[in-house]
Amino acid sequence: MTGWMHYTPRCAVISACVIATVLLFVGASSHVTDLLGHGLHPYDWAPGWLNLYWSSLALFDTLAAVLLIRGKRRGIDLASAIMATDLAANWYAVYGLQESTLGAQPGLQRLSVFAALVLGAAPFIRRHLTR
Repeated sequence: MTGWMHYTPRCAVISACVIATVLLFVGASSHVTDLLGHGLHPYDWAPGWLNLYWSSLALFDTLAAVLLIRGKRRGIDLASAIMATDLAANWYAVYGLQESTLGAQPGLQRLSVFAALVLGAAPFIRRHLTR
């Protein structure tokens, strides 16, 4: 099954990495802004562990983006882990804490699309990156 993934066009791999890197830096800048403006607990309505998780993404988003720029597999692996956990945390926040819906949360909509891009492209990209 994975043999055909090896033949992913180089331009598709580069494009996916560039898009993921730019969006990871966008996320990191958002988390840095929250940290600078509100400290480690920028969201009063969220529990402490969730605030700390989101604050930690200032570091982890940046690290994943830098690793992708350097062409490292760990970059896409870390980006995948970030997207899976961030998506789960945001879905919990929207449905469990705010009692809202996907339709009322454009930020969650954008995050869901980005997570789908990263998680869907990861197996194709990973083979083309170095250890």
